[in-house]
Amino acid sequence: MKCLNYRYWLGLGVFFLLIGCCCATGSEENSAIQEEQSPPIFHPTHEPSKVNAPYSDIVQVDNLYFLAGQIGKDHTKGTLVEGGIEAETRQCLENIKAVLAQHDMTMANVVKVLVILDDINDFAAFNEVYKTYLPQKPARTTFAAEALAAGAKIEIEVVAVGD
Repeated sequence: MKCLNYRYWLGLGVFFLLIGCCCATGSEENSAIQEEQSPPIFHPTHEPSKVNAPYSDIVQVDNLYFLAGQIGKDHTKGTLVEGGIEAETRQCLENIKAVLAQHDMTMANVVKVLVILDDINDFAAFNEVYKTYLPQKPARTTFAAEALAAGAKIEIEVVAVGD
């Protein structure tokens, strides 16, 4: 009986020793992964009119770029473009292109899109313009919400992957 207890405790000790080594190795690997990740970079805006805005146009985490939502505002005039949903969609996407260009990216870098329409009945008209800017078909979510910022008919935000 003593021999069985000795073997039992010896086996149990070896088991826990192995578990401890595996956990320690896992912790070291996790630490190494965490050390490799960069902290978020909150890039300043390239638009003079947005310098005092309470948000960043773009936030970078490693090679992922999270862009703030854009509306169909012509930043040179400070007003929404005229011409309805098509014109506002085009301006939204041009604004996104401008932000991406500041970080050496194009619309081809876009992998995820969130679209908010003021009126879901504008979906088909918006989609016709959208397809010309993002033919690679990034993942997309589209929904309608009443009363967008500045009376906009559409807001679009994207996530892009840099090189």
